Amino acid sequence: MHKRILKKDKTMKKILILFLLASIFGCAQEKTSLLGKTEFQRTINAEYKDASKSPLKAKDLKDFKGLDFFKFDSSYVVTATLKPTPDTKYFNMRTTTSRLTEKRVYGVLSFELNGESHKLNVYQGKDLMKTEGYEDYLFLPFLDNTNGNGSYGGGRYIDLRIPEGDDMVVDFNTAYNPYCAYNSKYSCPIVPRDNYLDVNVEAGVKAFDKH
Repeated sequence: MHKRILKKDKTMKKILILFLLASIFGCAQEKTSLLGKTEFQRTINAEYKDASKSPLKAKDLKDFKGLDFFKFDSSYVVTATLKPTPDTKYFNMRTTTSRLTEKRVYGVLSFELNGESHKLNVYQGKDLMKTEGYEDYLFLPFLDNTNGNGSYGGGRYIDLRIPEGDDMVVDFNTAYNPYCAYNSKYSCPIVPRDNYLDVNVEAGVKAFDKH
């Protein structure tokens, strides 16, 4: 009888340990899923999960488990040559609302993507460059053939910094959606047609599935 009780206790302990391990592993999986697989994915997911920073509507934030991303692909990390255009004038870039934002073409990026040559204008904001921490910030909006078919229909953005030389690394895996892709209350710059890439850029953040 005593042996049966000991055997039963051992069995219960094993079950308890397995349950605890399953719980820990499950929580770890959920945490990993939310955080993401790259530094960029972890950063943007953490930001969007934070109600004080998130562009998500309350109903979408409630069940937010992380954004959908294209699989990281190193072929979408390119080294571009930057040709500055110092004589360009500031212009009013249209947005998704009546608001206008003053920007100028800071330079032209030339690069190869999947064996093809491309060029994109990179922009500098008149007001943002006066903001502490954004003095060297550059704005790269672009359109591509995945828009409306995997990625947000209005195009995506990439954040860049003015390089010391002529070369600049552009990582399309860090392409993200305008805030207005999640909530129409935001005013977002409309991607100029000049910045259209006639290729599928299967990298970065995918279209958001609203509830």
